[in-house]
Amino acid sequence: MGSRISARIGAISESATLAVDAKAKALKAAGRPVIGFGAGEPDFPTPDYIVEAAVAAARDPKNHRYSPAGGLPELKQAIADKTKRDSGYEIEASQVLVTNGGKHAVYNAFATLLDPGDEVLLPAPYWTTYPETIRLAGGVPVEVFADESQNYSVTVEQLEAARTPKTKALLFCSPSNPTGAVDSPETIAAIGRWALEHDLWVITDEIYEHLTYGDVRATSIPVAVPELADKTVVLNGVAKTYAMTGWRVGWMIGPKDVIKAATNLQSHQTSNVCNIAQRAALAAVSGDLSAVDEMKVAFDRRRRTMVRMLNEIPGVECPEPTGAFYAYPSVKGVFGREINGRTPTTSAELADLILDEVEVAVVPGEAFGAPGYLRLSYALGDDDLSEGLGRIAKLLS
Repeated sequence: MGSRISARIGAISESATLAVDAKAKALKAAGRPVIGFGAGEPDFPTPDYIVEAAVAAARDPKNHRYSPAGGLPELKQAIADKTKRDSGYEIEASQVLVTNGGKHAVYNAFATLLDPGDEVLLPAPYWTTYPETIRLAGGVPVEVFADESQNYSVTVEQLEAARTPKTKALLFCSPSNPTGAVDSPETIAAIGRWALEHDLWVITDEIYEHLTYGDVRATSIPVAVPELADKTVVLNGVAKTYAMTGWRVGWMIGPKDVIKAATNLQSHQTSNVCNIAQRAALAAVSGDLSAVDEMKVAFDRRRRTMVRMLNEIPGVECPEPTGAFYAYPSVKGVFGREINGRTPTTSAELADLILDEVEVAVVPGEAFGAPGYLRLSYALGDDDLSEGLGRIAKLLS
């Protein structure tokens, strides 16, 4: 008798970020004063005008029926308009596939582009879902690591050193989850030209496009290198910009043949995304960006507080993130030190220690292909943020 679970599915790791968040919520539900820095989820409610659009949609019988598998036509057009407005990338509605959240877009992209054995260059630290979806599609993730001395930004030279005849694609994410790093326009253009030279696909995740701070701006790679557009897939969604993580609406943008194939795939996977959520997303992307601008004021304040408090802890080194809502400190300087009778030697052990001793949940770097680091989200309330960091500082100082 073989295994009850297929080898393909049995090889998938649980999402570490969701696991940490679930553990924190379970402890909180049991009455423990746990503070969670795990989930990448804005603590703000979805803006009222978006919720009202969903309420109205729920009352309209046309939304009670199947709709096109690839997305409501008016939403696809609104996404095309929003893309031109926000990043300067001009596309047609036929180049858009509306998906069940950003993760679904990631999966569809790799499933559509990869054949077994194809290699995907994966800059590390990386979001925990990328390597799993690459493997599910039969591909091979090839990690390219950039540490804090490079501000977590890979170079063309590193990518070229990792490229082989089997390399088919590059996964690119700026602003980055988990590090909060934002690549410069010059770096993005150089990477785009390198990918074009070697006829590689680029899958670029732009879910954090609006979450940048100070004078920093996100650059879309097909805008920086227009000739690359025919081999670029852009992934995005409403989750982070509009505090809509639970509504599950994302999208992929790409060449028409790729989007047609991915739409065929989705027609068998899920059919259409929930019509009510699509109508809410239509209100979101059709509106202005005032909601995210308000959130960014709070995120920016929390970002500066978190970086300052982390860097005051002995053995912790935290570069200043300029995008998303994560800090990604190195904690290698803490290893080997006895803390309450335990001596952590890895970031996973340190994360367990912090949760056990002071009831603060953080995600260890092992989840992101970078042992020796922790990811902390600052998308939580100011009081919880200060209290949680204070507990960590007291434990480690």
